[in-house]
Amino acid sequence: MRKPLIIANWKSNPLTLKEAVVLARSAEKYSKIFRGADVVVAPPFLFISAVSKILRQAKLGAQDVFWAEGPYTGEISLRQLKNLGVRYVIVGHSSLRMTLGETDEMVNKKIKKNSLKGVKKSQLERVVVAYEPVWAISTMPGAQVDTPQSAVRALRYLRGILSRMYGKKYADKVKMLYGGSVSAKNARQFLILPGVDGALVGGASLRPQEFGEIISQASAF
Repeated sequence: MRKPLIIANWKSNPLTLKEAVVLARSAEKYSKIFRGADVVVAPPFLFISAVSKILRQAKLGAQDVFWAEGPYTGEISLRQLKNLGVRYVIVGHSSLRMTLGETDEMVNKKIKKNSLKGVKKSQLERVVVAYEPVWAISTMPGAQVDTPQSAVRALRYLRGILSRMYGKKYADKVKMLYGGSVSAKNARQFLILPGVDGALVGGASLRPQEFGEIISQASAF
């Protein structure tokens, strides 16, 4: 069984550099203690440089990327992220799609113009798919975590699409994560499911002890 992947998506948190450093040090500490899981920390852009100096066992992620380089106000390119040590990028997050109107076409351009351009079948292990139903996002009013049964069906459907595109052998290389109100209380019920390779963690990643517990649970598999 491959190592579970736990991604901390801080979204637009925290408010200060000092808080970001505390969170990053905690995530790094737990990733060193519980090495049975791979940990990625995705802070806001303005904290990436500081967080990169802290993470060693854990990997650095970013919350978005633009599809081009050049005079695009407010955007950040893949080359800039790579130069800061970023190894993972979240593309097509539901919050951008709902609040900023990001379209399928825009997401497609980000993927094709960046690290997945010309990706070969044998390189599909570089791809991570996170299933995060909109009704389960912690910032949504009345958010409720999805059921394990529903998550399994959704991830099986997504892997089926990849299988038809690339063949089952190569589709199985893609890591599939569950996201949406993940907490220390419910993480295990998703991590034990067949076809679930980890979790995309939002609010709980801002609570150091709870995030450490999620890493611990993932590391036990």
